[in-house]
Amino acid sequence: MRIAFALPLVLVTLTYSLAFGSPGQIPESPTEAVRSTLTEVFRILEDEKLKDPAKLIPRRHMLEEAIASHFDYAEMSKRALAAHWVPLTAGERAEFVELFKSFLSDRYAETIEGYSGHQVFYLSERTEGNYAEVRTKVRSSKVEVPMDYRLHIRDGTWHAYDLVVDGVSLVKNYRSQFEKIIRSSSYQELVRRLHERTVGEDKKKQTSLETVPHGLAVREPLPYYATTPQ
Repeated sequence: MRIAFALPLVLVTLTYSLAFGSPGQIPESPTEAVRSTLTEVFRILEDEKLKDPAKLIPRRHMLEEAIASHFDYAEMSKRALAAHWVPLTAGERAEFVELFKSFLSDRYAETIEGYSGHQVFYLSERTEGNYAEVRTKVRSSKVEVPMDYRLHIRDGTWHAYDLVVDGVSLVKNYRSQFEKIIRSSSYQELVRRLHERTVGEDKKKQTSLETVPHGLAVREPLPYYATTPQ
C-alpha cells in the first residue's frame, strides 16, 4: 500500500522541517527551512561511523533529539485531539504532549533509519501570514511520493505541524485514530495505550540491544500501519 510505504518517510522530512533563528531576526523561508534541516537528517542517516550496530542507541538518540527539538508537538497534539483537547487541564495537556512526542519520535526514528539516499524535489512555496505550505516530491528507486509540508511561525522560526502525503494528512490520520479510541473507550485509555507503547518499547529496545550479536544488521524499517497505538 503506497501510504503505508510513504508515511515512514514522513518523519524524515516532517520532523526536520524547522529553521534556526532568534527573536527579532527574519526567519528563513519555509523552503529553506525544509531544505537545510533535511540536509542534517540525511547526514546522520548516511554517516558511516554511525551505521555500526554498536552505535544504534546513540544514533537513534541523535534522531530522536532532533525530532523532539524541531517539531511542534504541542500544536500537533492540539490538532490531533481536536475537541478532546479543550477540557484537558494544563497538566493533562503537558502529559499528552510528552507521550505523543515520545511515541512519534521513537516510532519514526525506528523506521527512518532504513531510508537514506532519497531525492527530494522542491516544487513550490505558498505563504499566508504566519502559515506556509511547501510542496515537495520524494523519489526513491521504488516509489515517488508527493509531500506537502504545513508550517507555522513559532518563536521566530518555522515549525512543521502537519504533512500531507499523497493527499493524506498526518494530523487528520491520528485524529481519526484517537477519536475511535476515545469514543469506544475513553481518553484515559488513549493515554494508557500511548504510555504502554512508549515505556514498553523502551524496555524491549534495551533488551534486544543487549542480546543482538555485534555485526548483525539493523532490521528493515516497520511499515506505518504497524506504528499506531493498538
